[in-house]
Amino acid sequence: MKASDPLNTLIDQSRKARDAAGRLLAEEQRGGETTAAQLKTLQEYRREYCQRLQEAMARGISSAALDDYNRFIRSLDGAIARAQAALDQQQERIAASRDHWRQRQRQLSSYNTLVARRTERERQQEQRRERLQSDEITQNILARRQSAEEPSLV
Repeated sequence: MKASDPLNTLIDQSRKARDAAGRLLAEEQRGGETTAAQLKTLQEYRREYCQRLQEAMARGISSAALDDYNRFIRSLDGAIARAQAALDQQQERIAASRDHWRQRQRQLSSYNTLVARRTERERQQEQRRERLQSDEITQNILARRQSAEEPSLV
């Protein structure tokens, strides 16, 4: 196969596209991990804050302090809902990136299959040529033997 072969160019471009898609997928996955960690932190903080509220209520708490606790818990609930929505969106981007990477990988595999088929076809053609040459050499040897064995008619 020649270095300037168009199929080699396609394979090279396809490999680069697949690698770029892989880098994007990895980036999206890292973003998903970060978003999931942020969501978990908010959920833990809300749980701790609710526990503090329970302890404060057990000791006795003013209605103003109870309102402050409740207002803060609602703001945490809003932040948790936003973080969950962001995580859901990130998961969609991860899925789309994974699909894109798989498409690029399938394309590269298709080109590699074409190269393998072409290489096999060329190998078979070369074997056919070698057999023909071998048959021709054998026929020439047999023809020479026959002519050497035939008595001269002089």
